[in-house]
Amino acid sequence: HKELLPYLVRRLLENGANSSFVNQLFDPDHSIDRIVADPVEEARALEVFPNPAIPAPRDLFSGARLSAEGWDETDPETAEQLELAAGTALKSGALYGPLIDALAEKGAAAPSVNPAHMAEMIGTVRAASAVDVSLACDKAALAAPSWAGTPARERAAILKRAADLLEARAEQFFQLAVREAGKTIPDAIAEVREAIDFLRFYANECLSLNGEPLGVVACISPWNFPLAIFLGQVSAALAAGNAVIAKPAEQTPIIAHDAVALLHEAGVPRGALQYLPGDGPSVGAPLVADARVAGVVFTGSTEVAQIINRGLASAGKWDAALIAETGGINAMIVDSTALLEQAVRDAVSSAFQSAGQRCSACRVVCVQDDIADRFNEMLAGATAELVVGDPSRLSTDVGPVIDEEARANIADYVESLRGKAKVVAEAAAPIGAVKGTFIRPIAIEIGALTDLTREIFGPVLHIVRFRGAEIEKLVSDINALGYGLTLGLHTRIDETMHAVVARARVGNIYVNRNQIGAVVGVQPFGGDGFSGTGPKAGGPH
Repeated sequence: HKELLPYLVRRLLENGANSSFVNQLFDPDHSIDRIVADPVEEARALEVFPNPAIPAPRDLFSGARLSAEGWDETDPETAEQLELAAGTALKSGALYGPLIDALAEKGAAAPSVNPAHMAEMIGTVRAASAVDVSLACDKAALAAPSWAGTPARERAAILKRAADLLEARAEQFFQLAVREAGKTIPDAIAEVREAIDFLRFYANECLSLNGEPLGVVACISPWNFPLAIFLGQVSAALAAGNAVIAKPAEQTPIIAHDAVALLHEAGVPRGALQYLPGDGPSVGAPLVADARVAGVVFTGSTEVAQIINRGLASAGKWDAALIAETGGINAMIVDSTALLEQAVRDAVSSAFQSAGQRCSACRVVCVQDDIADRFNEMLAGATAELVVGDPSRLSTDVGPVIDEEARANIADYVESLRGKAKVVAEAAAPIGAVKGTFIRPIAIEIGALTDLTREIFGPVLHIVRFRGAEIEKLVSDINALGYGLTLGLHTRIDETMHAVVARARVGNIYVNRNQIGAVVGVQPFGGDGFSGTGPKAGGPH
């Protein structure tokens, strides 16, 4: 009865539609020749005119800005081109280094490698030295007044020009997202498009700003969105009239290097935007502590955000601005009224897309005990279908985690749970020779939310059962974890939705959909508590 009635209703709706074959078969106005006609040929013969009241996807923002162009992955020719670009190894002989408005020192060099094929070197990167950091701060402080005095319309025009350049060279950055960051083809496409949208969004925002620039701003970006978040931070700070010193994650320095070079080409002065590759202790710490840096924009782990906050305090910079967006133990609540097929689909994408390496990713699904067994059964089936492997293939669902350190930490955590928790679902191992840092997506049922003490940044999903009458207590328990980034809710009851939204202390709530993929200018993204300092990326604040 659980499946028969919905099946019958679905058949009645489909067969009763005017376009249905069954409906037309019994309609005397439809001849047999018309019924058996080739539907493809009929579609081609239709005269289709766009509705002037419905904007095209590129024009969704009513002329305020263009949306980034996309790629149709279902088109065979496009799919072939995407796989060719993603699967082409990059020239490994290139040497990259700091981009500062002076001659940089020759610091220590290290390779940047492909996490899916560890033997493939993307290029060699020379880290910034302590002298480079100090020199970059000198040059930024000198350039800041001139850039702040540049008319907002001119700053906006430069950022829009950068967006156009990035769109024209999308394949280059798409390829780097796959080869250096290990992103699957759909994720790499989304990465490039989001970066373009950030540039255009902040170009428009700077035209309505009234405040004064801070001066010199340090942008410290993560490896999981090495182009989109990197350019989002940098373009927001530049749009506001600040001189920027950008320090990318040490795992993905090359795509950031090329993004800075593109901004210079678009017209950003070299002194107003400088690039310092390197690790946190050697580059990030002295950059944060420098007296000339008036603000820090950071995306990364909660622990590093706290280190930065303490670093600002230790340097006596009590008035320095810190905008931080960190991770979270993000939950999804599924009550007994939810459509299970949709809830399972959204849980899988929220937890396992991008190999779980999104700050918004679902870390725990709280399932009402009435439906938990069925949910687990469907989740096991869906997870078993996932393809783990080479991200340059369109058939791949889950690529590698970023490096061997991340792989080992996640693997150790999973092994520690196997003996004391129930493994509900696990994907198959990668096919063929594995020379990358892959982790099989896994779902594990645990006893309580309190068993979760830290975020596991990878394809690991926890499952917790709850009683239907205790949903408000469940939300309070989620709040008590201290994080507040994303929350998913699957329910068909309006009262439940309103009660959860009113009680949850998170930055972004998603109802009856997945909880990843916030859209620039549509869904401003940021968190509270351990998950951030409040301001949201891709929004006016």
